[in-house]
Amino acid sequence: MDLKSKTIEAVSINTIRAFAMDAVQKANSGHPGTPMSMAPVAYTIYTKFLRHNPDNPDWRDRDRFVLSAGHASMLQYALLHLTGYDLTMEDIKNFRQWESRTPGHPEHFLTPGVETTTGPLGQGFANGVGMALAERFLAGRYNRIGHEVVNHHIYAICSDGDLMEGVAQEAASIAGQNSLGKLVYIYDDNRITIDGTTALSFDQEDKGKRFEALGWHVQRVGDPEDLEALEEALTNARDEEERPSLVIVRSHIAYPAPHAQDTAAAHGSALGEDEVRLAKEAMGFDPDEHFYVADEVYEHMNMIGRGRELEEEWNGRFAAWREDFPELAEEWERAWSGRPEPGYEEKLPRWDPEDTEKLATRKAGAAAMSAFENYTPTMIGGAADLVNSTSTAFKGGGMFSSTHVGRNIAWGVREHGMGSCVNGIAVHGGMVRPYGSTFLIFSDYMRPAVRLSALMGIPVAWVYTHDSVGLGEDGPTHQPVEHYMTLRAIPNMTVIRPADPNETSMAWRLTLEAEGPVAMLLTRQNVPVLDPEAAKGALRGAYTLAGSGEPDAILIGTGSEVAVALEARDLLADRGVSARVVSMPSWEVFEKQDRGYKDSVLPPSVETRVSVEAGVTLGWERYVGFKGASVGIERFGASAPGETVLNELGINPENVANKALELLGRSERVGESEGTPAVEDTAPEEGHS
Repeated sequence: MDLKSKTIEAVSINTIRAFAMDAVQKANSGHPGTPMSMAPVAYTIYTKFLRHNPDNPDWRDRDRFVLSAGHASMLQYALLHLTGYDLTMEDIKNFRQWESRTPGHPEHFLTPGVETTTGPLGQGFANGVGMALAERFLAGRYNRIGHEVVNHHIYAICSDGDLMEGVAQEAASIAGQNSLGKLVYIYDDNRITIDGTTALSFDQEDKGKRFEALGWHVQRVGDPEDLEALEEALTNARDEEERPSLVIVRSHIAYPAPHAQDTAAAHGSALGEDEVRLAKEAMGFDPDEHFYVADEVYEHMNMIGRGRELEEEWNGRFAAWREDFPELAEEWERAWSGRPEPGYEEKLPRWDPEDTEKLATRKAGAAAMSAFENYTPTMIGGAADLVNSTSTAFKGGGMFSSTHVGRNIAWGVREHGMGSCVNGIAVHGGMVRPYGSTFLIFSDYMRPAVRLSALMGIPVAWVYTHDSVGLGEDGPTHQPVEHYMTLRAIPNMTVIRPADPNETSMAWRLTLEAEGPVAMLLTRQNVPVLDPEAAKGALRGAYTLAGSGEPDAILIGTGSEVAVALEARDLLADRGVSARVVSMPSWEVFEKQDRGYKDSVLPPSVETRVSVEAGVTLGWERYVGFKGASVGIERFGASAPGETVLNELGINPENVANKALELLGRSERVGESEGTPAVEDTAPEEGHS
């Protein structure tokens, strides 16, 4: 393509470049280089391949576009504006400004047409894989012979940085393993990172051969200005149904800026007024015009008419399908609401302590999932190679594979890829509360994805088991201690640590009805079964489990330590101390309650408070106050039977009771022989080594 050509294609592409330069220059912040070099690619995708309707960005069977190279956000904003989305010129000019709809990196739910939040490299790549999993599952569940209501592709632009990140490798492996042929990814091979040329860090491997080894279909385009070659490659990629596709495009960052091209400076800094003028002159544009769009460009690039036609055609097919399959159509609508089907609450299991003395909450979670399985027909997920340990499979749901669309996904030992793919399944839509599961300690491997789920406020479930040092012999490498607090520290994240099987049923109910992401923390070891009626209080985040009237002291526990608090209460009663036990499975849910309820659970007049939780105590001062105390673990664990580890680290009824006596100014102490830890170990079980 001649840079100064006056064809409508050339002028449109150069308009995208000018937008990127002007917006970054005005903000004096941003990444102009990639939007400039990849303008022909994005133009081709949005105007010739993407089946989308700017007038209805939420059309369910639209193609999805993911800018995994989120730093190039102005590339996407320019395309959204020019193709007719509700993104105004004023929005473009407010790039990277307070409360603008054009933030530094694309944010889901903020900008129309942005499918997912990207910026942390590799995340968008993996989100797209999740979207393809969702597309495959929905097509398998709802399409019928002669009636196709789900058939769309996921396009993405990714960068050198994306391919360097381990999460992209994990997700690419998942995509190849499952033959996700609806993926069409374009790799911007510009060979520049912030630190300089990729010769410093990323030129020894053949990226194409790597992806071919993963089961991808790989093509190469030597010049993004060659629109015919680009269109041919994208057509081949779209038509490849058996393998995900990667098109490697050799671009030159900041083209056609004469001095900035192929420099690291063009990656993350404004070009400067002089360089912008030179680049515009090279394109045949007036250097004194800013944010200029010719009328013919608007007319040429507007996709509203085409998009309406595409959606109307789909609406006709959908109406015929709905008429022939009315019950399936009802299920479809409920699935797209993101809610389980009505009546599932009555099916959740409950346990009578007279019938079941103890049970691990991970096992209770499995029973709950079996109970609501038929009420969440599009809920899919799995564990990171630990499904038999986390107990998070839908029995009879089948395995997801290259040939079958089962509900259970074998993520393999890929926690980060799992988390980011689950996010992609959720933002796709039509999927009720997708989930990922592993040991709580391995939430560290997937934290970027967990954080992004909270940033987007998407309905996903993170099911973490083996939630304390009580897991035992695997030792401190596998025993979480800081993890409760690190998860609670994430804004918009609801963390639930149920005390027993009945609270676990309530935890799943909270999870299925929550607006955003939920992290559920479950035990490996057996814990005592509590009163099923009392456990309904878990729905309010915290509740009085034992004790009436105004107590001398309040003992607050979470998870397996609630049983410790109950035994400590008995020890205190023997010494004439009246103690209330509060089970607090979720700080976040409790904080949403009204002041009257919170004060009824934690009366302000009772200042003698002791919290007990098998983790770091940072943060518990919120509930115990400056006159209270916390029993926790301020060190790493140890390799020994779980009961021994808990007892040696002070997570026992005696220690809790003694803390309360100390706060009350009582001199007597409970001896170690007078109580035993309220846990029960289970058979040895291996995790990742």
